[in-house]
Amino acid sequence: MVIGLLTIASIPTVIGVCEGVSEQKKANKRKPDEKRLEKFYIDVFCEANSEEARQLHGRRVGLRDNKVYLDSASSDSRSIPSHTAEAFYISYPDEEREPTLGLVSTVSVDPPMLNWIYVDKNTFELKYGNRTQSREHLVGPWDWTEDQVGVTVQDIEGFVAVKEEDGVWAVYFDAQGDGLRWGVGGKKKVVEISLERRLLNLKEEKEGEEG
Repeated sequence: MVIGLLTIASIPTVIGVCEGVSEQKKANKRKPDEKRLEKFYIDVFCEANSEEARQLHGRRVGLRDNKVYLDSASSDSRSIPSHTAEAFYISYPDEEREPTLGLVSTVSVDPPMLNWIYVDKNTFELKYGNRTQSREHLVGPWDWTEDQVGVTVQDIEGFVAVKEEDGVWAVYFDAQGDGLRWGVGGKKKVVEISLERRLLNLKEEKEGEEG
C-alpha cells in the first residue's frame, strides 16, 4: 500500500518528518517516486556459514532505546520487547545541506510516531531519533539496490551486526569494510550482513495501523 503524502502529514510525528514531506515535493534532483513511500520491513540476509550468521539470517530490524537491533521476525518470540521497524524513504529536511534521501520508520503505534534512522558519526551505530537528534550525524543518502531489495546508505550495503551480549545484536555501518576493527570490532564479535526490504502487504498495513 502506498502511503500518500497527506496521510503522512496527518500523523502526529516527531518534529522534522512532516517537513520532510514538504522537502520531498521541492526536491528537483530526484524524480518523484511513489514506490519509495511504500512501507517495508527490514530483514537480514547472511551469506556466511558460521554459527552466528545462521542465527542472524532471517532476523528482522527492531527498534528500542534509540538503537537499531536484530530481533526475531515474530514479535511474540522476542526476549526483549522492541518495535518492528516499518520504514520508507523520504527526503531529509535540512536547508544547510544538499538534498538527501532519508530513511523514516514507525517507532510507535499508539500514539503513531515516526523517527529518522541514521548512522552515529562517532560510533557508526544505527540509531533513530527526531531531526534535532539526527541532523549532526549521517542521515543519508539511503536508497535501495538495483533490484530494489537491498538497503543501502551512501550507495553501499556496508552493514554489520555487532554482538553486544548473548542473543543481542545491534546494527552498525561499516563504511571502510574492515569489520570496524578500529573500534568496536576489536572488542566484540562482528558479522557482515545485508539488510533487505520486504514490503508490507495490505493486511500487515492494517494491523500495524490498528496496533
